[in-house]
Amino acid sequence: MVRRLTFQRCIMNHDPNDRLSTADQPNTAAKDADIAVRRSLVEGRQHILNFLRRRLGDPEAAEDVLQTFMLRAIDRSEQLRDVRAVRGWLGQILASSIADYGRKVSRRRQREVVMAPTDLDSVQNGFDEELDEAICNCLYKLLPTLRPEYAEVIWRVDLQEQPRDAVAKDLGITLNNITVRLHRGRQALKTRLEQMCLTCPVHGFLDCDCDAAEKARARFQAMKDDAGAKTTD
Repeated sequence: MVRRLTFQRCIMNHDPNDRLSTADQPNTAAKDADIAVRRSLVEGRQHILNFLRRRLGDPEAAEDVLQTFMLRAIDRSEQLRDVRAVRGWLGQILASSIADYGRKVSRRRQREVVMAPTDLDSVQNGFDEELDEAICNCLYKLLPTLRPEYAEVIWRVDLQEQPRDAVAKDLGITLNNITVRLHRGRQALKTRLEQMCLTCPVHGFLDCDCDAAEKARARFQAMKDDAGAKTTD
């Protein structure tokens, strides 16, 4: 019940008629649609970043944890077949990314620990309302960038936690079709997460060459290289 109420509070800040707006306008110019996607990527990224800045109290640390979170989400996307909902799965990854960062800072003793040990335990083991709201706000921004049939089932099954069989009946499709759409929709979300990670936070372009974009891409690539090196050791 707590999760459902939290998500309802989350979407109260959005116009319900705006959901899937980009995908529901087939006559919109490609350029306008592309701009809308970029805007959604930047806004989704900003929701997570704002939460991390509040939680960690350090802008640089927030950027590092954001990149770690998105890299892990991309690398672990195959796990989506084994979890109940995208929102809860992403929340667990974000919580563990925060906790791992706090432990790393504590071990190295390079500066004052940004989170107390009790905070680390609660963010991993208990329900974190603020974290959950950051995740659902981010997903709310990304959903309109997906194909409508994928966004619809993710919205209803993963975010509103409606039973698959009920959604299938309401949409007039088979339960197997729902499963296929969920799988493809989650894979599309994986692509959006990577694009969100690489989109310039200032200008919103994937191929932006400003300092902020170059720094973000370099950080993300370094993390990917490091993760790849660990898997081959």
